[in-house]
Amino acid sequence: MRIGIIGTENSHVDHIIDYLNVERRAGETRVVALSGGASERNEKLRVTGQLERLVDAPTDLLGLVDAVIITDRHGGLHREHAVPFLAEGLPVFVDKPLACTEADAWAIVAAAREHDAALTSSSAVRWVPDTDALAEQAASLGAPQTVITTGPADPDSEYGGIYFYGIHPVDVALRLAPGAIGDVRVERVADTIVATADVGGVRVVVQFVLPEPDGRVPFHGLVVGRHGLAARELVLGPSYVEPGLRAFLEMAETRRPPIDYDDLVRPMQFLDGVVEATRPH
Repeated sequence: MRIGIIGTENSHVDHIIDYLNVERRAGETRVVALSGGASERNEKLRVTGQLERLVDAPTDLLGLVDAVIITDRHGGLHREHAVPFLAEGLPVFVDKPLACTEADAWAIVAAAREHDAALTSSSAVRWVPDTDALAEQAASLGAPQTVITTGPADPDSEYGGIYFYGIHPVDVALRLAPGAIGDVRVERVADTIVATADVGGVRVVVQFVLPEPDGRVPFHGLVVGRHGLAARELVLGPSYVEPGLRAFLEMAETRRPPIDYDDLVRPMQFLDGVVEATRPH
C-alpha cells in the first residue's frame, strides 16, 4: 500500500516514516510521498525514508497513493485536506484532532459515509498501554459513576486553541464513558480549566492544566465504579504513535474503522462546549 502524508510539521511524521520505511514493519506498505513542497524538513524526511517524491499541494497526491495520513498541527485544516481523498474512496487517518469544530467533524464523517471511504482519527493517548489497562480495570468495577482525566492544554495555542492538546484527555474520557454528551459546564481554578458533563449517565470531568515553559502535568485517568476505583498515569512511551498507526493500517486493509463514526465526533462536541463556555460574552 502506498501512503501519502499531508502536514509534515508534526513530529508524529518522523515516527510514521521510521515505522513504515526505515524499519519496514508493515511489509510493502510504505510512505511514498509528502505534500508541502521541497522544504528543508521535507527533504530531510524524503532522504530518511527514501521517498519517491514531494508534491506541492495535498490534492497533488491523488493518483499517487492508496491511502492518506493527515498530520497538520492545526486541526482547522483537516476538513479541507481530508474530504478530497474521502471523495475518492481512499482510507484516511486524521491525526488528532479530527477537526476544530463539531461542524467540520460531521462534514468529514459525512464525506466518508457518502463515498464509502474508511476513516479514523484519535489521540495517541487513547491507545497507549496505560489507557488500555485503565479501561480493563474500570470494566471490573461495576457501573461507572465518574470519569476524571487530566492533561496539559493551552486555550490560546496557535494550533487551534484548546483542541490542540485538549483532545488527549477528552478522547480518553469519552472512551471510558460512552453515550450522549450533555451540557458542558466550565469553571476556571487557578491555571486549570475544569469541564464537566453528564455523558450517558456518567459524570465526566476533564481538567486542562495550562503548561509552563519548564514543564507540564502528565496525562492521568481515574474511574470511579460502583464498587471500586481505578487510577493511573497515562504514559507516552517511545513508541506511542504506533498503536494508532497499526489501527489505521488494519482499517485500510479490512475497510472496518476501529472507532464508530459517531464516536469520532464526540470529542469535538465536548470541546466545542468548552470553547463556547470560555468565550467572552
